[in-house]
Amino acid sequence: MTAIEHRPSGPRVFPAGFVWGTATAAYQIEGAVDVDGRGRSIWDTFCRMPGAVARGESGEIACDHYHRWQEDVDLMKELGAAAYRFSVAWPRVLPDGRGPVNRRGLDFYRRLVDALREGGIEPYVTLYHWDLPQAIEDRGGWRVRETAERFADYAEVMYDALGDSVSNWITLNEPYCSSIVGYGEGRHAPGATEGHGALAAAHHLLLGHGLAVTRLRALARPGQRVGVTLNMSPTVPATTSPEDAAAARRMDLLVNRQFTDPLFGGSYAPDMAETFGRITDFSFRRDGDLETIGTPVDFLGVNYYYRLHVEAAPYEEADPGRRTAFDLGVRTVTPEDARTSGLGWVVEPEGLYETLVGLTTRYPDLPPVYITENGYGDDGVLEDTGRVDYLRDHLAATHDAMTAGADVRGYFAWSLMDNFEWARGYSARFGLVHVDYETQERTPKSSYRWMREFIADPVLAEPPAGEELFIDPVMTDPVIAGPVIGDPGVVAYGTGGYGRAHYGAGDYTGGYGLDDFDVADPVVAGAPVDVLVAGTPRGDRSGGELG
Repeated sequence: MTAIEHRPSGPRVFPAGFVWGTATAAYQIEGAVDVDGRGRSIWDTFCRMPGAVARGESGEIACDHYHRWQEDVDLMKELGAAAYRFSVAWPRVLPDGRGPVNRRGLDFYRRLVDALREGGIEPYVTLYHWDLPQAIEDRGGWRVRETAERFADYAEVMYDALGDSVSNWITLNEPYCSSIVGYGEGRHAPGATEGHGALAAAHHLLLGHGLAVTRLRALARPGQRVGVTLNMSPTVPATTSPEDAAAARRMDLLVNRQFTDPLFGGSYAPDMAETFGRITDFSFRRDGDLETIGTPVDFLGVNYYYRLHVEAAPYEEADPGRRTAFDLGVRTVTPEDARTSGLGWVVEPEGLYETLVGLTTRYPDLPPVYITENGYGDDGVLEDTGRVDYLRDHLAATHDAMTAGADVRGYFAWSLMDNFEWARGYSARFGLVHVDYETQERTPKSSYRWMREFIADPVLAEPPAGEELFIDPVMTDPVIAGPVIGDPGVVAYGTGGYGRAHYGAGDYTGGYGLDDFDVADPVVAGAPVDVLVAGTPRGDRSGGELG
């Protein structure tokens, strides 16, 4: 096992060529759901289900980006963004998910891509950001193998239309949300609560990704690249108990390793059968699927928002055979005195560092990484200092991970503008730009101005002497995806909220085992300190100094 150890000193200077951009998704901003031949999506249907979305809201109008796209491109140009990650609405291009192509829908994306190119902005096109055509769902959706094949056909349609202008393609956005949240938890479209069906959806999403990569590779021009985007959340046990440690490992499997192991490790996660064997026979797997899923990609997109602090809890369903894929005997908790966003999400930039370095350690052949989403939710205040702090601190974590060996090539802030935030509706706002949904007026926030200045000069200054730094004993184990608390070692982080009090730990016990619990002590930049070493009794310290 290898300890992560990094002590940042001096300004953090991002390299020339590092890609700076923003991100959005079709259903969250486009609106125009019944315009120019667009078909229905599962989100159109889900939003009409009573109680599915807060206040009964939907993406029917959203930010009206379908009609106001030129104004939004101008905002990106003014920001200084070099890239824009957006998604294509599958039902806008193929209203029934297959069959005749809707040329008016394709023309919209052609106009958008041309305007981006003219503005010096590189398009990063995501093919699937959750808006499955309802006609495909009616045939079984991601539960069935046919949908993976239809997705590959759709990918080819999009390449034929935009392949001469788009060099960077992303197959899927967050297959965890599409499968487990949508088919297991029921919190997202299509609103199902299943066991076998949700796990089949996860598998078929990965299979569709692999099939699409193969199609795009066969068509690709020189210099074109294809990748996939995953949401990653390191899991942290709430206490030192073996039960919480086991719960954290189950959650890590559900959210992270279920996807990263077959994509980059050449195997299904070894504890899949132990964890899910009562609800599925894995009959959706076929010979050759793993090779298809693991087809090499040119980059990995990482969406990071928070770590998951979890504790063991009773299963919701007593009968193991009737449990959903989301029913793991796990409950998420918020640590006492945790820094949180306006939505109550725990803000822990060190989790991004752990994710990036942990992936690099676990998967030796990991391709270059782009942070494809990272953002802060609040109620839409224009003087959004919380978002500025969040962005700065996570950029610091990204740079520290790069210094520690992670090959990170770009960062896309979520999001360009406030938008429809799925089951939360319009109350949660993540934008650098405020949107008045009544008038559709766009107003740049403080974070937009901060990001514009930072992109122009991407340097994070060294913390001044006297500001607090913190010690964070966090480890990475090459046998487990992501960081594992448990090995001796120390990570030092900077200020501004990056590196608040964290969890110390004890011996590794085959999962996320903890023998000891402690909280790191604040120290002063430039002063000698006692460094808490994980796995040692409190009071057994090794000396150190932070520059």
